[in-house]
Amino acid sequence: MTDPGPRLPDPRMIPHWTPAPPPPEPAVEQRPPEAVELPEDHAVVRPFLLTGGRTRPVQDGLRVETILSARPAALSAPLRFEARRIVELCQRPTSVADVAVALQVPLGVTRVLVADLLTDGYLRREEQGELSVAMIERIRDRVRAL
Repeated sequence: MTDPGPRLPDPRMIPHWTPAPPPPEPAVEQRPPEAVELPEDHAVVRPFLLTGGRTRPVQDGLRVETILSARPAALSAPLRFEARRIVELCQRPTSVADVAVALQVPLGVTRVLVADLLTDGYLRREEQGELSVAMIERIRDRVRAL
């Protein structure tokens, strides 16, 4: 017998079911996902960049409660970024913990930056004898805010 070729479907049979194509989606303007922008005040900078990779202050003995005040000529000095901000904050006596909270950087980073400014003569430090309970609570609250 000879091969008649491919068998054609019988027209009397129910055709094989095929799913209907999905309806076309409405044209939606495709935009790339928007990047989350931080406000300028909260730019992310790694702490080791602020200190040049140093983890220990040049001057040892800077305590959390050490009071700092800027020298009169410090504002006119050619200081950069965080150093300028520290000098601005210390125009009135300010503790190291308060400076850390205002800069929103870790306490260790603040100690390194403050020690540099003390060494360069832009800041003065005033050690206090006994601390009042109110001052200790204030320092505790500021450190917790970090």
